[in-house]
Amino acid sequence: MSNSMEETVVDTFDEQVSVGDDFGLYAADKLSTLQVNIGLICNLTCRHCHVNSSPKRKEEMHWDTMESILNLADSLDVEAIDITGGAPEMNPQFKRFVSAIRAKGINVIIRTNLTIHLEPGYEDFIEFFAQEQVQLVASLPCYLEENVDKQRGEGVYYESIDVIKKLNAVGYGVKPELPLNLVYNPGGPSLPPNQASLEDDYHRELEERFGIVFTHLNTITNVPIGRFKTDLRRDKQLDGYMDTLRGAYNQDTVEPLMCRHQVSIAWDGTLYDCDFNLALRMSTGYEASSHIDNLDPQSLLNRRIVTGPHCYACTAGSGSSCGGALV
Repeated sequence: MSNSMEETVVDTFDEQVSVGDDFGLYAADKLSTLQVNIGLICNLTCRHCHVNSSPKRKEEMHWDTMESILNLADSLDVEAIDITGGAPEMNPQFKRFVSAIRAKGINVIIRTNLTIHLEPGYEDFIEFFAQEQVQLVASLPCYLEENVDKQRGEGVYYESIDVIKKLNAVGYGVKPELPLNLVYNPGGPSLPPNQASLEDDYHRELEERFGIVFTHLNTITNVPIGRFKTDLRRDKQLDGYMDTLRGAYNQDTVEPLMCRHQVSIAWDGTLYDCDFNLALRMSTGYEASSHIDNLDPQSLLNRRIVTGPHCYACTAGSGSSCGGALV
């Protein structure tokens, strides 16, 4: 896709989500969640990773930035801090950060790839999660071995099943206070199926095959950035996939879009409207503060959101967010 075409798509997206006399997409007047990417190092190298995490990455959030985030959470009175990576567990300050958040009575969501808990040095993290009563969101892009290993690497499927069994053993997916949500994303350039129907399939297949349980399934549309965009270009499918996303635009998804109710903070303290903008290094713009060190918290409320062609992935069909389908 040429640069001129991409610029046209950006304008079209802003026009589609405009309301009344306003031009563009705007955040709500209260933020419920801070999403924090505390580093890109990961024990896996997944094909669809939009931030290109791998064992070779060195980016890492330090404690002074985490302290600033704790202060921001107080000033905005947020309900949850959503911690992601990479494999966020690999940040040396991870446990300290989680405990500090929970001490404030703020909910913690951890996005885990599951397999990190089989690595040396991470054996006690599951017990730590249960003790702090954090919410877990775990990637399992299919209930079939072939599809998971194709996306995430050979052997990852059965390693993931093993860790889910360990999580079930301490109450995750069993006790209401220990939710375990799984994440599905398509294996290629297509929209996810109906979330409720697929969740039924996951429950049935995983319980019958392995006796494991989980709380809910989140379906997430593949965003055409990072490694996935590279694959689409290589296979000459990028234009077709963008046409699919634009053609499936659903106005009903706009109000609950995650960028309207949360802000993402990178390992270096830079602020973004969402995790996908973070991957593209499209920081908050217009009149909003763009770094936590010179932050006016009020600038994050009712801010105009920076958009691009990739935003169509979140508004296609039933919509997509870090919490799954939107409508």
